[in-house]
Amino acid sequence: MMSRPTTTLFMLMSVDGKISTGATDELDFDKDFPCIRGVKEGLQQYYDIEQTTDLWSLNSGRVQAKVGVNECETPHKTPVSFVLIDNSHLTKHGIEYFCALSRQFVLVTSNRDHPAFHVNEENLHIIYQEKLNLANMLETLKSEYGCERITIQTGGTLNGLFLREKLFDYVDIVVAPILVGGKDTSTLIDGKSLCKASRLPELGVLELESITPLASSYIRLRYKVIS
Repeated sequence: MMSRPTTTLFMLMSVDGKISTGATDELDFDKDFPCIRGVKEGLQQYYDIEQTTDLWSLNSGRVQAKVGVNECETPHKTPVSFVLIDNSHLTKHGIEYFCALSRQFVLVTSNRDHPAFHVNEENLHIIYQEKLNLANMLETLKSEYGCERITIQTGGTLNGLFLREKLFDYVDIVVAPILVGGKDTSTLIDGKSLCKASRLPELGVLELESITPLASSYIRLRYKVIS
């Protein structure tokens, strides 16, 4: 039995592996895809599939700030427990938003002055780490909060850290029928290359479990990570 939850990377990406429509925070799939003919028609399928994922979801504060949670109205409670990794992007209102939304809300931070420390909500839990340790974080989520399975939906940089530490068990991707391009546009896995000139790296090798054609030229790919 693993000492950490089973993890699944679940993302929407373009055919060329991009997870944003550009290199600035003003550009975003959620904002832009509903405006693009040939892409907007099938977009709802991704959100419908998202509703069927694990009841624990891990995100980054940067991504959530980008989509506007620091300004959003108070949401209705959901059965999902959220984990956010954040040092500086969420405001007090953003923390209160997730407390209202979540069954349990766990903030992971290396910032002793994070606004979360000034929020008093029964379902708010804070994991403080002097330096981010993803493996330890996952073990704590399982041992202290009963998290058995978790869906990871962070940005390309954090996805890259999870990959390098071999912390993905499954990869579940919805591919939109679009090419985005751009060397600086975020991809599914960002960060430094795993390849080194002197040797082949231990890359994340996948075993295909299913291919599901969706409407409007979308497809869903599900893989098991085997190394």
